[in-house]
Amino acid sequence: MRKKGRRNKKVPKVKSDAPEFEEPTALKNAPHTFVIHRGERCSSVVALSRDFRRMMEPFTASALRERRVNKVKDFVHLSGFFHVSHMCLFSLSPQTLSLKIIRMPKGPTLTFRVTQYTLAKDVISMTKKQFVDEESFHTPPLVILNSFSGEGRHLKLMASTFQNMFPPINLSTVKLSSLKRCVLLSYNPVSKLIDLRHYSVTVVPVNLNKGVKKVVTRNIPNMSKFEDIADFVEKSHLLSDSEFDDEETHVVLPQNLRRGNLADNKSSLRLHEIGPRITMRLMKIEEDLLTGEVLYHDYIQKNAIEVEELRKKRAAKKRLKEQRKEKQEENKKKKEQQKADHKAKTSGGTLTDRDKQLLKDAEEAIGEQSDEDDTRYYEDAIGEAPEKELFEGQSGTRKRPFIPKGSNYSLKPKKPKLDKKKEYDEDDRDDRRGRAGQRRLQGKRRSRQEGR
Repeated sequence: MRKKGRRNKKVPKVKSDAPEFEEPTALKNAPHTFVIHRGERCSSVVALSRDFRRMMEPFTASALRERRVNKVKDFVHLSGFFHVSHMCLFSLSPQTLSLKIIRMPKGPTLTFRVTQYTLAKDVISMTKKQFVDEESFHTPPLVILNSFSGEGRHLKLMASTFQNMFPPINLSTVKLSSLKRCVLLSYNPVSKLIDLRHYSVTVVPVNLNKGVKKVVTRNIPNMSKFEDIADFVEKSHLLSDSEFDDEETHVVLPQNLRRGNLADNKSSLRLHEIGPRITMRLMKIEEDLLTGEVLYHDYIQKNAIEVEELRKKRAAKKRLKEQRKEKQEENKKKKEQQKADHKAKTSGGTLTDRDKQLLKDAEEAIGEQSDEDDTRYYEDAIGEAPEKELFEGQSGTRKRPFIPKGSNYSLKPKKPKLDKKKEYDEDDRDDRRGRAGQRRLQGKRRSRQEGR
């Protein structure tokens, strides 16, 4: 705590010469996403958007807070600064829940109708052995597509959109230790439904005794019930039936991994579903950002004439919008100019050209003052010449000249301001002196009377 009476000295901020931190090129070029929700407020939809956002980590805005006042264009304006390439928008209406995947900043926009969904907490609670690895969310997931190779441009566009939402993988340089999650998207050509699943991937060695495998892959269990380590290794019931490996899951690893997984040895891949689950169907594809030409629609088909009419209407609407915008800019500039002119006219120290000319004429009228007009008027009225001392010291006309507003010229000289405080101080001092003199006089009189 500082001592009383002392002031804190402000330390000037010194600009550092150190260069600003720049993100690596790989992080800048990686696809980033915004996951938001719009429409009616629903707690389950908010939770679904958060689960979807967690699935897209780490290249997503995890702490993004959207409000009712925020518009879609607000997020579009921020997308360039944060290198956002896609925006996933959950929209809830009284009829249905939809998911819109938008390619920033100019589209296209894919609209899906969500038929079923399950939150991540419900998926984890249904599993017998719950497994969630927080470190797996530090790396992007691996996307796997199934049955997207059919005919139709909409299938190719969906496949490319889902692939571009996640960072690409280079098989020659990828590290297997970074592949800890996977996102599976499976398309059913009969029902036209897309199933989305999210899994956590673990790798365990195969050619090991079950007891040794448990020691290698997990924490050391409680062995107080066994007299010897051999009893623990030879027990076959240590692992449950669900942990027996299937030969279809066996793979040969090209790299060394932790927990006994060595290169050129067989290991088993295990998937643990961590949610969310989403079942959806493609409804339409728009060319622009949410309001563009419809390239594909699931159940509405239009002929060439109707498409051309819609295109003309859209072009006319866009043209009208540009005209209104230009007119609005012109009106804005006009109002700013009028405001500046009004401020120049009404301000105290600024004069327009007209006011300057009027002020100049007034000063010239005041300067052209003579006694001849007054003398002639006196002779006409009285009939004799006035005395010289009558108009001596007087000059100018008695008519008040026009002085424009804002000028510093004044016909009446300013009166000196009275210092009332000083005047009161002087009166008080005289009063005090008078009282002191009276007391001294009374003291002298009292002393004389006592002397007598």
